[in-house]
Amino acid sequence: MPSCCAPWAGPAPRTSSRASSRPERDGTPGILSGVTEQYSARTESVRAALLAAGHPDTIRHVPDGAKTAAEAAAALGCEVGAIANSLVFLADGAPLLVLSSGRHRVDTAGLAERLGHDRISRATPDEVLAATGQVIGGVSPVGHPSPLVTVIDESLAAYPDLFAAAGTHDTLFRTDFAALVALTGARIVTTSAA
Repeated sequence: MPSCCAPWAGPAPRTSSRASSRPERDGTPGILSGVTEQYSARTESVRAALLAAGHPDTIRHVPDGAKTAAEAAAALGCEVGAIANSLVFLADGAPLLVLSSGRHRVDTAGLAERLGHDRISRATPDEVLAATGQVIGGVSPVGHPSPLVTVIDESLAAYPDLFAAAGTHDTLFRTDFAALVALTGARIVTTSAA
């Protein structure tokens, strides 16, 4: 069982004492069941993927949202390097999910060389949505319509706890390096410049 299974003091699960059909910030409908508000369909896909893999449900709502690693780290009170960014690139035209530390920039030329591709370039917002079913700022490592070829930056192994988007810019989940590799089937590589 991953070390991330222990309780954490991060933001609480989203709750409400009144019924509402207010839409999520990403435009998907919000639904309340009893007193606990259900997450958007995108976040529910992430939750289902986590649970299907035997990972605990560590999804938390960040009320002010967190579209960048710095915003997520500030909201959680953790180092920016512990934020596992899920970035979509095109490797010779095919989607490639890169899980990188929030403190690093992806070196696309170096990564292309390490992976044996001619070219790796950033995907457009439409390409990200088509590949993941999620929008930039909320892309999760899991919960996509179909599996993506995934690589993970080895520098993330330095952090005992990692935090990744859970399908929307205002939801995150806690995990650890080994669990994230297992969840995604990611190849461990160096994604940043040396």
